[in-house]
Amino acid sequence: MARLGAAGVEFDARNELRPGEISDTGLRELRKLLDDRNLRVSAISYPTRRGYDVADDLDRRVLGTQAAMRLAANFRCEVAVIRVGRVASESDNVAFQRTIEALTALGVFGQRIGVRLAIQTNDTSPPELLRLIHALPQDSTGIDLHPTSLITAGHSPHEAVEILGPHILHVHACDAVRDISAQSAVEVELGRGAADFPELLGQLTEYDYRGWVTIERRVSTNPIPEIENAVQFLRSI
Repeated sequence: MARLGAAGVEFDARNELRPGEISDTGLRELRKLLDDRNLRVSAISYPTRRGYDVADDLDRRVLGTQAAMRLAANFRCEVAVIRVGRVASESDNVAFQRTIEALTALGVFGQRIGVRLAIQTNDTSPPELLRLIHALPQDSTGIDLHPTSLITAGHSPHEAVEILGPHILHVHACDAVRDISAQSAVEVELGRGAADFPELLGQLTEYDYRGWVTIERRVSTNPIPEIENAVQFLRSI
């Protein structure tokens, strides 16, 4: 990644770099490898299959999230990205309170170790995510802006920044084109889709955003050149 012009990397603590499967020695070696290449860890993600509103195995999900947050702290990384799942409506108070209790406990844990949770934007509308953020302790949890997920769900990334801007802790640089007839979206190379990144980054400066912009390309037959192009595209902005 360093030779492509990147300054940092993101690790997936659930599918790639599992905390329970790497020793202290392994962590030290990985930190040295990153330091030698002048790379930092931009974020640690922990994408659970189910949200924090689901009672089944919730304790295990919370413990797994804590382990991912500790991993972030070990890399001197301040952000752990999570998928919160469904944000229950006000009428479904039990599920909503379950989410609040789990995220509050994780937020308190994060404050002790210097890591904040960033809830990734998904098919939940930005106003509903804002309702969730406002129900949590102040400054304990923020937002990971993921344009592809927003476009896929039919939401505007620009409107999401207008609504969630002060709470955005991390940004994924990804793009997509929505197929209205098929009610779906296709991931595309950064700069070729519906996410206008010059405008998005301009919006973020209004909120004095100083966090990472991490390139994500999940589906590609030629990822290395595309990532390099994305780095150059973002730097040109």
